[in-house]
Amino acid sequence: MPQHHRLIVIGSGPAGCTAAIYAGRAGLKPLVLAGFTAGGPPGGQLMLTSEIENFPGFPKGGIDGKKLMGAMEEQATEFGATFLKVDVDSVDFSTRPFKVVTADEQYTADTVIVSTGARSRLFGIPKEESLISRGLHTCATCDGAFYKKKHVLVLGGGDSAMEEAHYLTHFADVTLVHRREVFRASQTMLERVKKNPKIKLRLNEQPVEYLLRPNGTVRGIKAKNTQTGQLSDIEADGVFVAIGHIPNTDLFKGQLKMDENGYLVTGAAAGGPKDHPSSYTSVEGVFACGDVQDHTYRQAITAAGSGCMAAIDCERWLGEHG
Repeated sequence: MPQHHRLIVIGSGPAGCTAAIYAGRAGLKPLVLAGFTAGGPPGGQLMLTSEIENFPGFPKGGIDGKKLMGAMEEQATEFGATFLKVDVDSVDFSTRPFKVVTADEQYTADTVIVSTGARSRLFGIPKEESLISRGLHTCATCDGAFYKKKHVLVLGGGDSAMEEAHYLTHFADVTLVHRREVFRASQTMLERVKKNPKIKLRLNEQPVEYLLRPNGTVRGIKAKNTQTGQLSDIEADGVFVAIGHIPNTDLFKGQLKMDENGYLVTGAAAGGPKDHPSSYTSVEGVFACGDVQDHTYRQAITAAGSGCMAAIDCERWLGEHG
């Protein structure tokens, strides 16, 4: 017989852990299936972040990402949540109770909260992921303040790259590196960057390797000119990759409504309450929170806030449906 739970949370980043804390306090005893291979380690992208300065409550130099996620998990466990470090192989939201399948077990649930997050799109350069937070970054809002009065590179040519480059000029001088002369960014965003005196453009350059200091941190890139094939070193104090994000939603294709980029649709657009924002997905009893449905803010604190929303929506839904 499959193990049955009132609530299963899929994913264990800030959104999933916060949902588990609130659901645990409400007496729902949630099961958190914490692993989701496509999105990185259990605990989400913060497990790859060595220092977080902008999460409220840590005024003395911030907090290590692993410590923050460990504390969140411990807090949720104290309130009755159970964490299993396993990946989910498949789900079936077409019938009740919902089915959630891992390699070794099959579970059923009255409700499910999806918090599988998103991952930064990278270039696929060898050892790239291991350099995250070691001079290589994917979030200017998170890490830009570490580069006050320094020089950074932004790699990309879309709106994300333009936004990151412009934001980073609050702290540093920026060189935006793009593999073509034509940009995918909107004309408005592109003009904004071109008019910014703190941003230089370096075009027709494709990153092929990261340059490293003796201590293993990134000091720039080796780039290949896409017209001549010539290789050159581009030095910098830090490098920001800004070529988009990939929501971890493959598991839910054909089951939950998504937008054109694969993010889960929530709230009124998904068929939820029309009079207020919500975490409702297109299937009643399934809720979504965090970066898996947020392509705008993508911050730990906004993910945590949406995890709170999902748990409250879930508790109320269970109450209304007995």
